[in-house]
Amino acid sequence: MTIDLLTEFDLDTVVRIEQETFSVPWTRKMFRDELEGNPFASLLVSREAGVIVGYVCYWVIFEELHIMNLAVVTDYQRQGIANAMMSHAIAHACANGAHTAMLEVRVSNVAAVAFYTRLGFQKIALRYRYYVNPVEDAMILRWRSLEIKNDAHTLDGQEAVSG
Repeated sequence: MTIDLLTEFDLDTVVRIEQETFSVPWTRKMFRDELEGNPFASLLVSREAGVIVGYVCYWVIFEELHIMNLAVVTDYQRQGIANAMMSHAIAHACANGAHTAMLEVRVSNVAAVAFYTRLGFQKIALRYRYYVNPVEDAMILRWRSLEIKNDAHTLDGQEAVSG
């Protein structure tokens, strides 16, 4: 597995994965705007044998890492891919002065909540009716003291799931 910066050439595949993963997927324009127009954004793709199997979009704003979007193709979940991408995001954020991280996740996404909790995130609040299609609350998760555990490619050896 390799993790690389997302490029314009990767957008079609990432958009397809996004559409297969989320009920309200980001559009190609949204990804392009993050890639080209957001100075806080970073986008990574994970490849197996050259094929994109996952991606993460995150922002580093001052001392905070904000996970915007994370997905792994269903057939590649629970193989450490999300974990590896999060490790890269956290390492990059720490190198750029981040000390905390946060994200929102559907309250019904039990696998993602469990994954993020194992990494060190804790529930701090709910955003009521945050999501649409279906309407659902978002759980706000925060990691107050970012640190890489083990090496730059694993966080406590945890398995990965879509976020």
